[in-house]
Amino acid sequence: MVEFTLWDILRNLLLATRWTVALSLAAFIGGGLVGLLVLFLRISKARAVRVFAKGYIELFQGTPLLMQLFLAFFGLSLFGVNLPAWLAGGLALILWTAAFLAEIWRGCVEAIHKGQWEASASLGMGRVQQMRHVILPQALRIAIPPTVGFSVQVIKGTALTSIIGFVELTRAGSIVTNATFQPFTVYGLVALIYFALCWPLSKSSQMLERKLNVAHRGH
Repeated sequence: MVEFTLWDILRNLLLATRWTVALSLAAFIGGGLVGLLVLFLRISKARAVRVFAKGYIELFQGTPLLMQLFLAFFGLSLFGVNLPAWLAGGLALILWTAAFLAEIWRGCVEAIHKGQWEASASLGMGRVQQMRHVILPQALRIAIPPTVGFSVQVIKGTALTSIIGFVELTRAGSIVTNATFQPFTVYGLVALIYFALCWPLSKSSQMLERKLNVAHRGH
């Protein structure tokens, strides 16, 4: 019987952690870009566009991420589109992340006083110019804590991609457990690694929020 040291277990988990981090970054960055587009659609003056964006958000918020992963990986194959697990997982996470970020940011934008819209409109700014130069810079201060907080949920959400065969941290934990028969040790380390990934994000959010508040009061 092969003996596995603690370092052997940890090393394999850390190798898989690279894919958890990579998938999280892809989902958050891609989701942020798509979410920004959905945000503009959500606050558009055109009713049909707003309805479409609202439907998109409600669809992805109202259905389990696990189901979305299954549809991306297995459902598309019904139409002859076979995606590798990493691509299907990344696509599903991007669309899921975009829906939540768009709604978070919409709340932040709507928190800006209507007088800011009126003042910028009186200067002849169009909708995009208003958002870029007046509204978004102010909404940023409000948006940072919930945005960074949700990034923690994205990291945790990557664990579900193990269901479709993507070998990230959770999947690697299962594989290592099957090889070592040390579930408490393995999953204890998995939990610590997730904590090491998520805790700094929460703390950095608090620090950045304080800095932005100080800068805001300074002006």
